[in-house]
Amino acid sequence: MNIEQFVAQSEGEWKSMRSGHSLAFKQFDEILSVLKITLLNENDVEVLNTLEDYKELHLNPISPFKIEWKAESNWKGNKESDLSSGSSILIPSCSSEKHGIILRTLGYAEKIKAISKYSFLSDDTLVLSTEYNETSAEERIWFISKNVRCRSSVIRSKDSKAILQTSHASEIRTIKQDIKINE
Repeated sequence: MNIEQFVAQSEGEWKSMRSGHSLAFKQFDEILSVLKITLLNENDVEVLNTLEDYKELHLNPISPFKIEWKAESNWKGNKESDLSSGSSILIPSCSSEKHGIILRTLGYAEKIKAISKYSFLSDDTLVLSTEYNETSAEERIWFISKNVRCRSSVIRSKDSKAILQTSHASEIRTIKQDIKINE
């Protein structure tokens, strides 16, 4: 698999159930989300604006996409709303068939712009590695079937390398069917 195939296979709306373990807070939580992944044109204004921020990298963008989410968490210690939502533009740029980087307008572990390194394992699992200001994150995403995928993540403290959080998610594509009633 390459990044173009992976992004194309990811397009659509997904229902996600994620279990997380915050080692730092000694807390488990469950997050129910709806994810929407939309392919973007390379000439899309949001894509061009993002690329402008990274023009010194001389990238060859392929398969840009937008991910939007709405999530609900059961974490009792959360002072923020139990509902969260947001979006991020992601722009892959490959250096080889199985490796490259992805620009992110909003990171996973920290809510800042980020650059993730990506690679594909022999079983077509996508591995994303991202260095943030205070943390580093490794995410893995793989398809069980056309309409089912899994994600796992580990977030570490950048200074001590201590594991701060782990998570696992099962995601199921929403399939819209046309229902015809016989008259």
